[in-house]
Amino acid sequence: MGFKKLLASLGAGGASVETELTEANVVPGGVVQGEVRIEGGSVEQAIEALSVGLQARVEVEGGDQEYKQDIEFTKQQLGGAFQVQPGAVHVVPFGLEIPWETPVTAIAGQQLRGMNIGVTTELAIARAVDSGDLDPINVHPLPSQQAILDAFIQLGFRFKSADMERGHIRGTRQKLPFYQEIEFFAPEQYRGLNQVELTFVADDREMDVVLEMDKKPGLFTEGSDSYKAFTVSHHDFQSTDWAAYLHQWLAEVGGRRNWF
Repeated sequence: MGFKKLLASLGAGGASVETELTEANVVPGGVVQGEVRIEGGSVEQAIEALSVGLQARVEVEGGDQEYKQDIEFTKQQLGGAFQVQPGAVHVVPFGLEIPWETPVTAIAGQQLRGMNIGVTTELAIARAVDSGDLDPINVHPLPSQQAILDAFIQLGFRFKSADMERGHIRGTRQKLPFYQEIEFFAPEQYRGLNQVELTFVADDREMDVVLEMDKKPGLFTEGSDSYKAFTVSHHDFQSTDWAAYLHQWLAEVGGRRNWF
């Protein structure tokens, strides 16, 4: 919770900016709160704009290459233009809403490797823009999302990895330009299955849950993954035994394809 220097001094004798998050642990649909502290340098300066936003580092596929790209997926202006006098301190509080589709970065208190999401601070001064470093936040699952994750663990699946990919999943309520995939290794009871990829696409009422099976190579003649999408309400998700629901789907597909 200590102050983190986000922006370097803006030119000789210029202002400096620091941002502090009140609480870095959030959930989709929640709010990350904090304050931006601008301290005047040795000269008067005109601040044209101040904003905070959320940024994610996502994977992009282009041709035969893959690369990482930083995408700012929400942004909030903090007031209008103002003057910073030498040595003066301006403290600007903010509450930045977390989009419902924001990927989770921590499960059961454990950070997911490679999930880089955080608050950025941007200051426009004298027709120049100075952007700060990423101030990480920890995005924890919603209770409805945790119920699906717990079902996989109950069935014996083990977490493998997670990534964020630029693109759109057809047939979902997706609005952000990227989505998250959480990958699990399959347990021995599903011996024809290598892993399952899980994606959540949420809004304020419910979420699309997208699953893709990845079968073990060399065992089957069919080349396509098995795919399933269903909707889960944030309000009545507890009425379903999700472990039984997922097992039934896995068993049905596996039985048709002689996986098990």
